[in-house]
Amino acid sequence: MSITPTFLPTVATVDLTALVYNLSQFRLMLSPGCDVMAVVKANAYGHGAIETSRTLIRHGVTRLAVFSTEEGVALRQAGITVPIVVLGPIFQEQFGNLFGHQLTPVVSDPSVLTALGQAAASREAPLSIHLKIETGMGRLGLTQDELVALIRSHQFPSSLRLEGLMTHLADADGFDPDATEEQISRFHTTLNIVQEGGFQVPLVHMSNSGGAVRFPSSHFSLVRPGIMLYGYHTLPRTVEAPDLRPVLSLKTCIAQLRTIQPGGTVSYNRTFTAKCPTRIAVLPIGYASGLSRHLSNRGYVLIRGQRAPIAGLVCMDMVMVDVTTIPGIAVGDEVVLIGQQENERITAGDIAEWTGTISYEVLCAISPQIPRVYRSS
Repeated sequence: MSITPTFLPTVATVDLTALVYNLSQFRLMLSPGCDVMAVVKANAYGHGAIETSRTLIRHGVTRLAVFSTEEGVALRQAGITVPIVVLGPIFQEQFGNLFGHQLTPVVSDPSVLTALGQAAASREAPLSIHLKIETGMGRLGLTQDELVALIRSHQFPSSLRLEGLMTHLADADGFDPDATEEQISRFHTTLNIVQEGGFQVPLVHMSNSGGAVRFPSSHFSLVRPGIMLYGYHTLPRTVEAPDLRPVLSLKTCIAQLRTIQPGGTVSYNRTFTAKCPTRIAVLPIGYASGLSRHLSNRGYVLIRGQRAPIAGLVCMDMVMVDVTTIPGIAVGDEVVLIGQQENERITAGDIAEWTGTISYEVLCAISPQIPRVYRSS
């Protein structure tokens, strides 16, 4: 008995060729001796962490960064063997997964360092860790005073190996560079403290995508690109960004067409009222799939190479668009929410502008339930 292939009305297509291109463009910005630790947290910013990681590794990336131990375990279970650094907070209940799956934790708290050292004492070899230093983000990280006390007390656990020292930039994409320059200066001070304490730290890193482009003095031995790998940036217009290609496109199709007469309304709370006979296309995607409700009556999609405005409130699983001015519309027509169609394009950056957010959130919001289809040339 033959099996009919599953029809997928809504699909996110991930262009792995564009991903590799962005990696190559980003590498051109780096200082000699500085390497890439690719950030694939949040399901690789919505692109699919496993296939994205495999592609990056095939093109020379030797180290990955995730947020949580769960993300790291998922990559290990998919057969990924390169070092994986866990950037987020570590809890004692997660130590077993760190050890069992050979994940490298970032330690941001003296009490966690002590507990991790005790848990690792029975291991045959020291556990490699990275220490995170607070230099101005106001989030995770040891203060300079905590670092000094740790180094000068000679109480760094012998069961741990200080492989890396890191911090995180708070305003790398801001207009005023002074705050970032101050963070770089503070980080140099903490690095000196560690080295004077007798530690040789092979991996030193502080820069995200924007920081790596704008501040060469922040390159050290590693940088942590995230959003630029996926084709976007939030740099000021005064800063020249690398040539980047959006990696992800999001498409659906028209499920139904109807004509609304003057005075007729569309969607919940009747926020759209037709002023003339209006052709409405119903699309099978809504906020449960990651289409922001803030796009209601303000966003656009592409149909037959033209922009069609969203009409009414975005629903949980559907959205309606006004296709009155687009001739030849038919049920089943391709609809582009992110991507290019003929000579028109809508990017995650456009959606971010319409909804008052950033491209990161737009991409990460795309539901994992939407199938990812991977394409490479």
